[in-house]
Amino acid sequence: MSSPLQSKKHINNPAETTMEMRQIRYFQCVAQELSFTKAALRLHIAQPPLSRQIRQLEEELGVQLFERLGRSIRLTDAGKFFFDKTMQLSARLNDVVTATRRIAESGKKWFGIGFVPSIMYGFGPTLFRKMRALGLQAEIGLSEMTTVEQLKALRAGQIDIGFGRITLDDPHIAGLTLLQEPLVLAVPAQHPLAARHQVLLGDIVALSYVLYPAKPRPSYADHVIGLFEQRGHRLSVVFEANEMQTAIGLVAAGLGVTLVPSAVTRMQRDDVVFIPLNEPDFTSPIVMSWLKDSGSPFLEDVVALARQTAKEAAVTTRK
Repeated sequence: MSSPLQSKKHINNPAETTMEMRQIRYFQCVAQELSFTKAALRLHIAQPPLSRQIRQLEEELGVQLFERLGRSIRLTDAGKFFFDKTMQLSARLNDVVTATRRIAESGKKWFGIGFVPSIMYGFGPTLFRKMRALGLQAEIGLSEMTTVEQLKALRAGQIDIGFGRITLDDPHIAGLTLLQEPLVLAVPAQHPLAARHQVLLGDIVALSYVLYPAKPRPSYADHVIGLFEQRGHRLSVVFEANEMQTAIGLVAAGLGVTLVPSAVTRMQRDDVVFIPLNEPDFTSPIVMSWLKDSGSPFLEDVVALARQTAKEAAVTTRK
């Protein structure tokens, strides 16, 4: 027979969670001490209110966090997982608090940047290094996110500028294509095409593909599908991955092939071969997006810097 806590776990809706930071802090203390008595002393509260808070937290989660063994307690598997993850969140929250205070004390403006991971193989690191040198008047924060996630973050004011792989369709968002990066085919090292120095469209249309990201859509995956559809071909997609690294791992395992921007060839792997395409139109744009009419002089400086860095990167690529 299931316990009340176990039977409730199917009812709770994660979106309706109302647990408090205080309850999490209390739980962490009990988990560290493995004693309600010692935790209560450390927290400077009476034991009954502490026990009550832990019960409420367990009821909220719909799981049992502690096993009561007479006078002793120990974490359940769920409790161990919850402890590990909440400690990570607490450490991250402490970092956020510290950074927030630092920004307030320095009088700097917060400037948030969203980016897709693939640009970090190309001109991204150079651009962000220059931005930090430029940013004496701003505290720059970097957040890895898909292009669609960047749109939401721009609208919400969580970031000031985004670097993605598709153009955002929004009347309030300005967009600028910085580069058109050639695509290359990633195949397992043992693949029949691995010895080729170049492939044509006819060589690759019948292959089985791993696409990324799986969600949210539209995304780079739809861009790749569109390139084939424009030429009258339908891709055979066998796997969808959320991360580029995962997609390349699936390729290495022999589960399919994928198309990646050419800068990704800087990744050193013995089990994957990157083959150039003799298809000039098979490119992926790097698109910079920001809110129109932001009126930020620093944003204007960043846009100009990104233009110049992309131009330099394009010249280097052609050499």
